Amino acid sequence: MKPKAIFNWSSGKDSALALYKTLQDEKFEITTLLTSINKEFQRISMHGVHVSLLEKQAESLGFPLVKLELPKEPSMEEYRDIMESTMNHFKQQGVTHSVFGDIFLEDLRKYREDQLAAVGMQGIFPLWKNDTKNLIEEFLDLGFKTIVTCVNESYLDKSFAGRIIDQRFIEDLPENVDPCGENGEFHTFTFDGPIFKHPIGFDIGEIVKKTYPKPKPADNEENGDYVFWFCDLIANN
Repeated sequence: MKPKAIFNWSSGKDSALALYKTLQDEKFEITTLLTSINKEFQRISMHGVHVSLLEKQAESLGFPLVKLELPKEPSMEEYRDIMESTMNHFKQQGVTHSVFGDIFLEDLRKYREDQLAAVGMQGIFPLWKNDTKNLIEEFLDLGFKTIVTCVNESYLDKSFAGRIIDQRFIEDLPENVDPCGENGEFHTFTFDGPIFKHPIGFDIGEIVKKTYPKPKPADNEENGDYVFWFCDLIANN
């Protein structure tokens, strides 16, 4: 019997490729997709995608969906408590592993593994330490289709929001931007590919600027706000 695992689904390209590789590997039984959403706005954290599209993704992928509802600006303690409660719930259902699409952020992986270890679970990272240029090329070669829903203005301007990722998009990225946006440069919504039963239909809405206050700066660091551009996607039939 295969070990049971949940899959941490962000709705974006790295999640889609990691899920594809996990299913191809056939070592785990994926029982559930788990997605963190902003409870107030009913949108996926950082990606800005409305839950209506997330639910369409889950239906097309053929997996049950659990939405981890978080307050607008959760503290680390609030996030930890909510996640621990959720993981304990899954553990009681026989789940032993949790799968992530992370690629090379060491601190993030350690944080995830520490939180899982606290409830007796293990993390799985199918994309870990793969070259991100190769990963995005593989993603496109497999026939996945994805659209940019959020860009960090520190790295990319407004014009990148709402673009479909293709070879031209990759070529247009500045040299300091990771091809998979692993440093948070951009986030995506994947709407078609080999793991989907059918494409996810949507219309492109307005592009919205949002600002978030930076933490109090240390000496010699700039103050100000983080600026993000979000491309709204509207579900259709």
